[in-house]
Formats: sequence, structure tokens, C-alpha cells
Amino acid sequence: MTTLRSRVAFLATDGFEDSELTSPWEAVTAAGASATLIAPDGAEITGKNGHVQSVDLRSADATAENFEALVLPGGVVNADHLRMDQPSIDLARAFFAQHKPVGVICHGAWILIEAGVVDGRTLTSYPSLKTDLRNAGATWVDEEVVVDQGLVSSRTPDDLPAFNAKVIEEIAEGEHAGQTA
Repeated sequence: MTTLRSRVAFLATDGFEDSELTSPWEAVTAAGASATLIAPDGAEITGKNGHVQSVDLRSADATAENFEALVLPGGVVNADHLRMDQPSIDLARAFFAQHKPVGVICHGAWILIEAGVVDGRTLTSYPSLKTDLRNAGATWVDEEVVVDQGLVSSRTPDDLPAFNAKVIEEIAEGEHAGQTA
């Protein structure tokens, strides 16, 4: 089993897909990483199925320099609100500029489109984002998990076991030169 000595940022807000936050969180912390929940505002956020998670840091106060990786859970409402929050967009872009691993699942890819970091990349997502991603210059594929230079993407909660394993693998590998903003 891989042991991580990393700080992993999770960026989410109300309406996240519960398992897409809790499952990767449990996976990275079980592997030894510390996890921090970052959100635009509030003391806590609530998932679409009722999971409540305490917020550790506001997006406007977070910097990618303080973390080794980023995870973006899905959920339509979550992703739509995050892509409208400039500090969240800037934070996501900074992880790419610093060549750090990023895991994204389901609708979470919307924030990467807003951050301008998917052009020329290959990734997957919930199928309804296929056209959005292609229009942003990405190659979209329908696969359980896709890894492209430190960017790990998956489609739905059904893909979480494969997603979690690849996120841990990419975090363990560290920075990726091809991971750029």
C-alpha cells in the first residue's frame, strides 16, 4: 500500500455528490495524507444526499502552495456554483500552474473548463459534459478512469474505486511537468 505524506485540498460547496467527497477523502487519509476542505463560504457544506462536512478554509484564503494535490468532487449544483466563484477558479488553475496532481470526477470538470486548463488534455466526466469539454479543447473519452500527466478523471460514483487508486498513485508520484495551466 502506498503511504502518502501529503496535504490534499478538496474543493467543494453545497450540492456536492456525497460519495465523491467522502470516498476519496477516506482513501487519501487512509493512505496517510491530511485532507483539507476548501469552500467559497460557510462553516460547513451539505451534499445533495445530506452529508455535512466542516469547511477548513475559504477559497479566497487558500493557496495551492500549501498543498501537494487537489480533488474536485462532482455534483451538478456544487460544480455549477464553483465555476462561478473566481477564487475557486484561480485556486484550481494554480494547481496546474504548479504541476501538482488534480483528481476530478463527474461534473467537477466544469471548474477546469472555467480555469482554462483542459485544452489539449484527455479526460472523462459525467457524459453530459462531453460537449462542454470538447468545446474547451479537450479530448473526451468514456472510460472508468483516465490519467493525463497528473490529471485524474472519472465519470460517476461507480468509478470511485479506480479513481481513488489513481489519485493516490498520482499524488505519490508528485509533480508532473505536463500538468500545466
